[in-house]
Amino acid sequence: MQSQLDLQGHALIPGLVDENTCTTWISHYNQQEIYRKTVIMERHRFGRGEYKYFDYPLPDSVSEIRQALYPFLAPMANRWMRFLNMEQVYPMEHEAFLKTCHEQGQLEATPLILKYEKGGFNTLHQDLYGPVYFPLQVVLFLSDYGQDYQGGEFVMTEQVPRTQSKAMVVQPSKGDALIFSTNFRPVRGQRGYFRANLRHGVSEVIAGNRYTLGIIFHDALQ
Repeated sequence: MQSQLDLQGHALIPGLVDENTCTTWISHYNQQEIYRKTVIMERHRFGRGEYKYFDYPLPDSVSEIRQALYPFLAPMANRWMRFLNMEQVYPMEHEAFLKTCHEQGQLEATPLILKYEKGGFNTLHQDLYGPVYFPLQVVLFLSDYGQDYQGGEFVMTEQVPRTQSKAMVVQPSKGDALIFSTNFRPVRGQRGYFRANLRHGVSEVIAGNRYTLGIIFHDALQ
């Protein structure tokens, strides 16, 4: 997995959550009291679809998976920082990292659930919500490609200095988790490592409904 992240900026964890968990998260989509904000993507020219940010306190299942994944990813994030000679060191405990976010005024929860219907898509972007960020994030796929929806591929582009962008397309299965770069990855060159910038989005959904759960480890500015 570490080698996949190093080489591609993303890596797949097959079957991280079971079908019942996926169904439960989807069933919570209309429980407005657990969300702090709803974004209609068309209004902001982000694409076509809708997503909702959970509010603190997070639902137990969302909080647990966020807390469980962070210490697994923190050593990989620190490895990238060393490659790029960056001074940032991420603590092994997520609560310690969140304290740094809060000291910078980043107090709002960022885990979110996204829904795309036919014609929905998400333009290429990066999920940066303030000066403090974690360089990896996770998306869990709650719908079954080919049965619940068609199209809607997860798309990433990578921009290496002085070259054209490279596109990468991934279509995980229901219950899979995709770890991917928040904004860059280190690439080894002749004179050491340099930054390749990455963005991500979703191609147009041709049919059906596509749900995903996004786990972002830094909090957002108020």
